[in-house]
Amino acid sequence: MFLSKISNTVVVLLLLLITACSEPVENVETDLQELQLTGYTMGPIVYSVKLIGKKQHVEEIQLAEKVDNLLKKINAQMSTYDKNSELSKFNQYQGNDARQISVELNQVLSESIRLAHLTNGTLDVTVGPLVNLWSFGPDKRAEKVPSTELIASTKLHIGIDKLNLKNRLLSKNDANVYVDLSAIAKGFAVDKVAELLELYDINDYIVDIGGEMRVKGVKANKQAWRIAVEKPISGTRAVQQVIMPGDNAVATSGDYRNYFEEDGIRYSHTIDPDTGWPINHKLVSVTVVHPSSMTADGLATAIEVMGPEKGFEFAKANNLAVYLISKTEDGFSEQTTEQFLRLVAK
Repeated sequence: MFLSKISNTVVVLLLLLITACSEPVENVETDLQELQLTGYTMGPIVYSVKLIGKKQHVEEIQLAEKVDNLLKKINAQMSTYDKNSELSKFNQYQGNDARQISVELNQVLSESIRLAHLTNGTLDVTVGPLVNLWSFGPDKRAEKVPSTELIASTKLHIGIDKLNLKNRLLSKNDANVYVDLSAIAKGFAVDKVAELLELYDINDYIVDIGGEMRVKGVKANKQAWRIAVEKPISGTRAVQQVIMPGDNAVATSGDYRNYFEEDGIRYSHTIDPDTGWPINHKLVSVTVVHPSSMTADGLATAIEVMGPEKGFEFAKANNLAVYLISKTEDGFSEQTTEQFLRLVAK
């Protein structure tokens, strides 16, 4: 498992089973069926692949096995919980020589660096030491507020400028740099599963890994897929908004499920790289719709760190389809960009 971010996107009327395929829903006009593959990945995270296709074809190409193997490969490349993963070995390395990395890790790090510059550092994959310090990483530290001095000393090793990546050669300027891809790698895994489906001419599907999704085509009844965004209330699974995203990815980031409390104060799992502290504002949920699940995943986290005002201005300035939910004294307030508003189900 490499994810500390908890996503809050759910598929309307889609039950995430944790065993084999669900009972198929047939299209009476064709031999196509609505099939579902489910399982675990990255530790306890449930994945679901819902597709329209021929059951015989899915079985013949051994799609379930191929999806499992693909996700195992990505986990072995990018997990911070697996001490033998490709990323963990880079994090453990104390030198500054460049190391050649896999094509997949290169893709994720390249996009991470691009988004770090685009968001002015609110998405920073070198924030891992702070995530660990605040008890939300693989180190399993006791849930305790660290000292101001320890936060300050840890921040000295944070910064995307401490990473060097060129031609798949990765190095770090600081031996203590530690990369945590929890804000973007799950979205990348969604994209890779979608690419696998399309490789086998499956073009009507929903891929869902722990709430990060990519959608394409239509359901067996030829109706568009509908996606629901949860109400940001811990302990519930109520729907806040329903959208029809078309052929796009949907990622939601929120701070209301993963946190700890000390002396009556709640500390979010989302860390602001600039301050070194958990975010502390009214924005509780950010949903981004984008062609790439990897990009949507990273942007959702970045905007969550920015907060409601800066995050909404950033979304509008970059023409993004974004939906923000903030806490108010009376409940919740919503901010919706024009691009997102076009996707709201009527």
